[in-house]
Amino acid sequence: MNRDKLQKLFDLTGRVAIVTGGTRGIGLAIAEGFVCAGAKVVVASRKSEACAETEAHLVAMGGEALGVPTHMGELPALANLVKRTVDRFGRLDIVVNNAANELTQPLGQFTPEAWEKSYAVNLRGPVFLLQEALPYLKASPCAAVVNVISAGAFLFSTFNAMYAGGKAALMSFTRSMAAEFAAAGIRVNALAPGTVDTAMVRKNTPEAQAIMAASSFQKRAAHPDEMVGPALLLASDAGSFITGQVIIADGGLTPH
Repeated sequence: MNRDKLQKLFDLTGRVAIVTGGTRGIGLAIAEGFVCAGAKVVVASRKSEACAETEAHLVAMGGEALGVPTHMGELPALANLVKRTVDRFGRLDIVVNNAANELTQPLGQFTPEAWEKSYAVNLRGPVFLLQEALPYLKASPCAAVVNVISAGAFLFSTFNAMYAGGKAALMSFTRSMAAEFAAAGIRVNALAPGTVDTAMVRKNTPEAQAIMAASSFQKRAAHPDEMVGPALLLASDAGSFITGQVIIADGGLTPH
């Protein structure tokens, strides 16, 4: 190791990344971090206005960016997202599956409609997005996938079992993908945040938010920026020998 080599470990210059759910919260923080590391970043979310605003924001930061309105539950939208990315930047090296639907219902009261809506976005969407991206990832010399799951995948998540179940399933797919695609040079890992101060968490009551924040050893919620370091490790050459793993960034919430 030398200084020059060390400085290049987290360098994403020339690489193209898709970040779903990239217009707010953890996704936006990761998109900003990747731009600062030199990547060309495509952000995806359902709202076209948010995509346009985030694209302009990332460009103002000095990056190259594109916003593509995308509903993760609609399969044609996933193909369009990959096509728009490659048409614009000519390649695809990194996929961050961060978009999520927080919908959940009490155990014993699930409806088929809610089940379909939750798993279409939280599980089917990430799996099929990677399937669409696969030919381009195979062509990349530095392909990496980061599936953002949740610490809830490891906990007794009785009050959000539907959401946690989808994230646990995505963790399983992460390991299967890592094994399947290793020969093609594609690394696949997961990032499991704990309580992070995002719009999703703030939909809970103040009392619930306080309980969530106090549940970890650090007794606080994370700032979204605190997820950038783990994501950058998994997406960059710094994590070149890491695949099929889960980084749990939860302040000491999960006994795993």
